[in-house]
Formats: sequence, structure tokens, C-alpha cells
Amino acid sequence: MAPHTVRTARELYGIYGEPLERSVRKQLDHIDEYCRAFIAASPFLILGTQGPECADNSPRGDKPGFVRVADPRTLLIPDRRGNNRVDSLRNIVENPSVGLLFLIPGVTHTLRVNGNATVSVDPELLAQFPMQGQLPRTVLVVAVKEAYAHCSRALVRADLWNPALHAAGDAVPTFGAMLEAHTCGFVDGKKLDEENVTRVPQTLY
Repeated sequence: MAPHTVRTARELYGIYGEPLERSVRKQLDHIDEYCRAFIAASPFLILGTQGPECADNSPRGDKPGFVRVADPRTLLIPDRRGNNRVDSLRNIVENPSVGLLFLIPGVTHTLRVNGNATVSVDPELLAQFPMQGQLPRTVLVVAVKEAYAHCSRALVRADLWNPALHAAGDAVPTFGAMLEAHTCGFVDGKKLDEENVTRVPQTLY
């Protein structure tokens, strides 16, 4: 291990100091009315899971309110159509610990929710989430252990919601170009990009 590696929590507190009292007090063990309102307004979250080999983060997005608060200690997240890698679901089956980060466009503070999740195919749960005539294949049932608002510094530093800072079209490699390179030519990147213009909107659900 490198000589300048921080190894213990005590060392960390020596560098950063103790957390502010309000930062400790803000943590809840349930979803209150303020957390519920934030979740209802959020169209996007990042789902963190832990597999046997490494940790993983995966985006989840839909219309605001796509995540349901079943009760103060339970969230329901429909799993919409994807690429069938099911990385997050596989991780949850093996290790139920999850971390959720809810974002709302234009809002600089976020909401963090941590807990344990299960993957359900309960027909009654699936039936709660129809979209364009399609039901999700599974629903994540999250048992909430921690919930708290996260300060705005990261999003303010990034100026994340500023349209003037949106990347120009040629500043970022396209999805197709990345897949063509990463699959060593198995994917025709230009063709994929052209197909996705119409295919993605038509296959969201």
C-alpha cells in the first residue's frame, strides 16, 4: 500500500475534522413528507449496488414520480427496458445493499437514500407501473435505512444545470463510436447512432 494512503476513519477525521452537528442530525431512518415530495418531483436517480467483484452505479429515469413511496420505510422502483445486462439486479440478488441518489433538474441539492433491496415479480406490484401499455419485468422493493438531503456544493461547482455549458455535439464521442471501439468493430457505430435516433424513443418501455 502506498505510504500516503489513508487507512482509518481516525485518519480521515484528522484531515477533514468532525462532521457538522447538523450533518449528523439530518439523517432519518424513514421517508418523511419532505423526502416524499422530493422523490415525487424527481425524474432521475443513480442506483448504487455492490457485486462480488466490484461496486456499480446505474442510472434510472422516467417521468417525475416514477419511484413510489409505499410507506415511510419502503420505496418501489419499476425496472424499465434496458440492455438485459441486469448488472444492478444481479448484484442485488447477491447483496441487497443499495444507495440511491435522487436528482431534480434545476435543483442543486439532492436526496440520498440507503437501504436493502429485493427484486420482485409480484403481479400486484408490476400492475402499479403501466407505461405505454407495458409493465416492468420487475420492481425493486427498497427497505429504507437512511434518508437525508445532500448539500449543493458538487452541483454548484459543476454548474450542472446551466444550458450554456451543455457539451457541443462534436465534443463528446457518440454512443455508437464508443461501442464500435470497445467491441473492436463488432458494432457499426455510425449505423447504430442512426438507428438510435428513432429506435430509442420507440423502445423506452
